[in-house]
Amino acid sequence: METPTPPVLLLPAPRTSTAELIARAAAWRGYDVTDRVTRAEGRRVHWYGGPRAAARLAGPLGLGLLEPADDWLTHVPHTLLRRHIRLTTLGKARALRERVFVKPPSAKIDLLPAAVHEDGSGLPGRLDPSTPVLVSEVVEFVAEYRLFVLDGTAVTGSRYAVHGHLDPAPLDAESRAFARTVLDATAASLPSAVCLDIGRLSDGSWAVVEANMAWFAHCYAAEPDRVLDTVLRAAGPITAVTDRDRPHLNRPTAPPEQIPERRTADAGRPTPTLS
Repeated sequence: METPTPPVLLLPAPRTSTAELIARAAAWRGYDVTDRVTRAEGRRVHWYGGPRAAARLAGPLGLGLLEPADDWLTHVPHTLLRRHIRLTTLGKARALRERVFVKPPSAKIDLLPAAVHEDGSGLPGRLDPSTPVLVSEVVEFVAEYRLFVLDGTAVTGSRYAVHGHLDPAPLDAESRAFARTVLDATAASLPSAVCLDIGRLSDGSWAVVEANMAWFAHCYAAEPDRVLDTVLRAAGPITAVTDRDRPHLNRPTAPPEQIPERRTADAGRPTPTLS
């Protein structure tokens, strides 16, 4: 009797600390964990890594990569967002003459760091004016939390920053409660496997920070096994993607060679506290 071929978890080298953690969890479950694409060909493959390599490999390996819509934040109820955000173009953002927070809508556009600008005149001039950007009024997050969400439930997560400084810690009761409130209101508009960031503002209220792809998110102090569960759903065979998730399939905004790799927060740089 032939031994079934194990599924593959493909991780690019060099591995981040999150990749190492989920690699151990996957190996324990019997996955073939590798950075060699040739070992993944013709097999059931899951991915954890950056958007440029993902865009290059998704087609040949039959990967279905899930991520939120670029304009997802703009549809979050104001009571959960606590600030005004709009999706626009870089060209229009350059014409702004007020203090704003500007960020790309996803990790696929990395030549534009998320930052506060006194006005739009300081935005990079080397990018195409049609590049999509999210423009937000400026608020201050005093603590930020990351949640790994599977089927509308936060299966694990952790605090990752306090006053803009990396400070991982377990989730607390308040963060769990707000996460439940957010997911009750928004889970239907998100992929079934996704990364959701929330935070506490300087006035003590809570707000959504952003949502992003689980297959390139640092886990901080979250439980690696539950992170792996989310990653396996978020970046697996396209043939396993349900009708519910098909609208959330990743579609690169540029050819793979033009998509810069983004470093994860493993580098010690948490998400900016202003947005």
